[in-house]
Amino acid sequence: MKIIYIVGIALCLGACQSSQQEQVSNGSKDFPFLIPSDKPNRPLSAAVERNYDAYENIRPEQSELYSQFKYTPLKGFDYSGGDGTVTRRDPSKVIFENGKYYVWYTYRNTPVKAVGMARAKEANDTIPSADWDLSEIWYATSEDGFTWEEQGVAVARPPKPQPGWRSVTTTDILKWKGKYYLYFQAFMEASGLRGDFCPVSVAYADSPDGPWIHTNKVVIPNGPEGSWDQYSIHDPYPLVHNGKIYLYYKGDFDKRPELNPSKVRMQGLAIADDPLGPFEKHPLNPVINSGHETTLFPFKEGVAAIVQRDGQEHNTIQYAADWVNFEIAAITELLPVAAGPYIPDAFTDTKNGTGITWGLSHFINAGGDWEHNHTVLTRFDCDLSQDIDDQEMKGHYMNLSPEFHYQQSLSKKQRQRIENQHNQLKSKQ
Repeated sequence: MKIIYIVGIALCLGACQSSQQEQVSNGSKDFPFLIPSDKPNRPLSAAVERNYDAYENIRPEQSELYSQFKYTPLKGFDYSGGDGTVTRRDPSKVIFENGKYYVWYTYRNTPVKAVGMARAKEANDTIPSADWDLSEIWYATSEDGFTWEEQGVAVARPPKPQPGWRSVTTTDILKWKGKYYLYFQAFMEASGLRGDFCPVSVAYADSPDGPWIHTNKVVIPNGPEGSWDQYSIHDPYPLVHNGKIYLYYKGDFDKRPELNPSKVRMQGLAIADDPLGPFEKHPLNPVINSGHETTLFPFKEGVAAIVQRDGQEHNTIQYAADWVNFEIAAITELLPVAAGPYIPDAFTDTKNGTGITWGLSHFINAGGDWEHNHTVLTRFDCDLSQDIDDQEMKGHYMNLSPEFHYQQSLSKKQRQRIENQHNQLKSKQ
């Protein structure tokens, strides 16, 4: 009887499904219970039509460019008890050379903590303004991607007035024809004096272990007066495509004192035939309309971008088949901040990028105390790859604890506003 009963259910389900599909084909006015994989030939709302036209699949978990993100603390780094004097942030892409993983990052170790950009006039040769002020580029290696051994400085600050004399930060790595190149922000003033202004410089070496030769040259200059990138060119991020270096970067602009936040952040692209330039900025810049740090990786014939923080399209994974014109591929949560992924084919000029599954990122204000603000490196894992299918990474909802939400508490000013509104309401009765 049990076998007959199960077979009966299966036949019934099959008949129901066939009936629903038949309703679709017969032009039923109701949208079907079982969603068709192809767009139905019927009037659709803008939202449902977008489900078919704007995304790879109608379900997020079926998209290779959708993922949640998992985080793991790293071993091997000391932060001076979280007193704000030691910070590590903005990791580069991770590469695998000499049987181990390498990563480069911004490293600050100062006698005192940063005073903050608003107090930049108090900064001097030993007092940093921002968390990344008075920094050098250091590097570390790892056998497994979880435990790291710090190797020391890669690029130190050059003498004044060479680019980067104040701070060298936010680096990223390129491997090109057997040599290695580190692009980085080269500060020539304390952040906060006028803003966060700097161009991009580069160092090169024959080995990932150095020694690194600082060119002391600006390879991606700021734009002319009035242009979107006239002041800030941040987060240089090189990949190889079509036999050229495609270097993406972030610009801060549209700073207006009457607005808070007072800046817009978008991403641009500069292209060169040689790592030392000249780089030509793309005429369609900016090419991504949102995002804070710059993180991209080859995917299939195009390039994908992790767009977290800031802008209309933050918290998205975007894709550009032509490496220039980006569209939203997925919307997700808890994206890594300042992500430096491990990208096996970042420099191979691949025509079928495999994607990423892990990397390093950072957490700012890691101790939860802005009086001792410092940033720590962390590991993230995900499934943004053609090579794996990890359904544990494909959930739609992160169940965050009440404690997490209560950290997003009202300010004293907001509580006062609410109290005033309440008192006004009482006075009218």
